[in-house]
Amino acid sequence: MESTGAEATSQGGHSRTVIALVDDDRNILTTVSIALQAEGFDTRVYSDGEAALGALLSNPPDLAIFDIKMPKMDGMELLRRLREKSALPVIFLTSKDDETDEQAGLEMGADDYIAKPFSLRLLLARIRAILRRSGGDHPLLLSEQFDDKPGEVLERGRLFMDPARHHVTWEGEPVSLTVTEFLLLEALAARPGVIKSRNQLMDAAYPDDVFVDDRTVDSHIKRMRRKFRSVDQGFSAIETLYGAGYSFNEG
Repeated sequence: MESTGAEATSQGGHSRTVIALVDDDRNILTTVSIALQAEGFDTRVYSDGEAALGALLSNPPDLAIFDIKMPKMDGMELLRRLREKSALPVIFLTSKDDETDEQAGLEMGADDYIAKPFSLRLLLARIRAILRRSGGDHPLLLSEQFDDKPGEVLERGRLFMDPARHHVTWEGEPVSLTVTEFLLLEALAARPGVIKSRNQLMDAAYPDDVFVDDRTVDSHIKRMRRKFRSVDQGFSAIETLYGAGYSFNEG
């Protein structure tokens, strides 16, 4: 199954932003595609990874959304083969219990993941944030109507964060964070030394009343520390306060 959105052009001469959806659940393909088109995106949909791979490489969209569990070629294999030739931004859709797959997918190069069932508002926010980070001239990000109004540049000791570009450095070295990791770090770094509970961090990263358990926040923090330690083995700025939450130490 494949459906391609019209190659339309928005006002001002900008090509419309194209999102590819890869999922064997026809209801999800239909629902998400309609929601994205209502927001001004073009969509292309594929029912399995095998059908999607060639099209994603030969005629790349601006961003792709993959389900992990699919017939013929699952999302993990699709991402692995895509990453051999392309840096196309990818969001994974996962079931709530797929923490191992989530970690493997992020390590293979997925930009973020969202657990099913998910809120369309959350998905749209993640899409816009990743499009901002990936750069390019996306028309839907040029209008205040669709802008998430990213905050000002944040500098805390050796940490530099630019929300408008979704750019993070530590001691001048770039650190590639997913959107969720970026939002968690921004919440911590905004008030150094202040303990943020897991519930407060959930609210910062999942602003649409989406249920997230403590384990998910802990997993994001663990992966984020690992990324910072890849550029600074002594990184210890994110502190765990057992039973209370986390804090950012800029010293």
